[in-house]
Amino acid sequence: MRARSIRTTGAVAATAALAVAASACSSPDGNKGGSATSAVVGIAYEPETLSPLLGYGKDGNSKIFDGLLTHDADMKLKPALAAKLPKVGDGGTTYTYELRKGVKFSDGKPFTAKDVVFTYETILDKKTNNASKTELDAVKSVEAKGDDTVVFHLKYPYAPFAERTVLPIAPEHVAGEQDVNSGAFTTKPIGTGPYELVKWSKGEKLVFKANPDYWGGAPKIKNFTMAIVKDDDLRATRLRTGDLDGAILPPNLAGTFKSDADKKTYAAKTFDYRVVTLPTGNKVAGDTAVRRALDIGVDRKTMVDSILEGAGKEAYGPVPTDSPWFTKGTERKFDVTRAKKILDDAGWKPGKGGVREKDGVQAKFPLWYLSGDKLRQDHALAYASDAKKLGIKVEVQSGTWEVIEPRMPKDAVLAGGGSPADPDFDQYTLLKSSLAGDGFNNMAHYDNPKVDKALEEARKSGDHAKRQAAYDTVQRELVKNPGYTFLTHIDHLYVVDKSYGDLTTQVEPHDHGLASGPWWNVEDWQPKK
Repeated sequence: MRARSIRTTGAVAATAALAVAASACSSPDGNKGGSATSAVVGIAYEPETLSPLLGYGKDGNSKIFDGLLTHDADMKLKPALAAKLPKVGDGGTTYTYELRKGVKFSDGKPFTAKDVVFTYETILDKKTNNASKTELDAVKSVEAKGDDTVVFHLKYPYAPFAERTVLPIAPEHVAGEQDVNSGAFTTKPIGTGPYELVKWSKGEKLVFKANPDYWGGAPKIKNFTMAIVKDDDLRATRLRTGDLDGAILPPNLAGTFKSDADKKTYAAKTFDYRVVTLPTGNKVAGDTAVRRALDIGVDRKTMVDSILEGAGKEAYGPVPTDSPWFTKGTERKFDVTRAKKILDDAGWKPGKGGVREKDGVQAKFPLWYLSGDKLRQDHALAYASDAKKLGIKVEVQSGTWEVIEPRMPKDAVLAGGGSPADPDFDQYTLLKSSLAGDGFNNMAHYDNPKVDKALEEARKSGDHAKRQAAYDTVQRELVKNPGYTFLTHIDHLYVVDKSYGDLTTQVEPHDHGLASGPWWNVEDWQPKK
């Protein structure tokens, strides 16, 4: 579970909802949504940084930057800063990219192979505070051959490496002259992307303007604003009043726009899951019997039907059941009777107030969710309700990430994650024991030698069948000892003004909002009719 993915692109600034509502979330000229060549969209979270060296935009679609490759609407890789897809050689251990000629950064300076080398080497530097650097573990070295060719040398044939090269490229002549962790580039970035950052009002909005010299053609939407509105109800209200042109909304609020002839709802299929972390450091949540009982004692189908209103599916692990990587037979049947027997056999006996006890310890633990996030709140309350029927008391509490993070080693968290690109992208950081306590990686401090071995085998093999077998092992081990209770995979719902035309969505990761949804390709949008 990546540091950024769990936090849904970063910590939310503690700004009062009413203050956000009163601010002018607008294009650079101060107008609200509605201008023919502008768009204002509402998202729930904001990033901690805008530097790709620290993790921003690493899954693509950053708007300010480009990667060597990018994804099309069907999530197939296509060239971006690279002129063509890479040439793979030496048994899958070298990837050679020919670069697009004539590309410039928004400050007018040329983009070259040196910027690619600088970006990857800086991310891999131990001094760089990028919690996702393990995703580039396969990279042994990066070599520039002239200005227009880059060669990646890998330690092993890492099958999904090309997917990693959607990572945005930073300019060495700017970022290389600053402290990578705290320099001005982290909030005032310069890239090759279709948009330039005009202003970032923390906790309020990010304002962009079109890059007139973009190599892919100047966007027709000249002004693009992302309004940071963490409260779901407030986001819906602002969309309804015309203050926003589009917004991501939970199912119950998206449904209120069905009769609005001027709005259209888009459902993006995702790998995004909601999960309860069961930290090993908690005497109750870390008990294998408690984990197994909760795994079959929660009613996932009811959560999909009632909380998501059908916009999603039951989750039994990080891999959705309709993915070719899903291991058939690892679905968990909802069975309260069996769950109670697991607890009985393990010595967790009914006690005072219906709460089970064992060796003087009550079967109770805290469960935190991010305040203002209605979907997480509803999942947490449903989970606690199901746990109560088993004799387990789950104490639901809300807070900001600043409150929650220091409690993660001992307290459960209603978290999220998921990446459609490759199983390695999410499972390694979610489950690898060596990453326990590393920011928001392995929040449950899960420790399973068989899983560790399988994750390494899958990561270092270029053979699809061997990788499939390794991930089958991981999913079966999660049945035996689930360090997390996976609940649902969620479809992301977006409501957008119809006047922008018929828009599209991609299959989305957990990280969404900034450059996902219908605005994943806002640079291709046509102005309002």
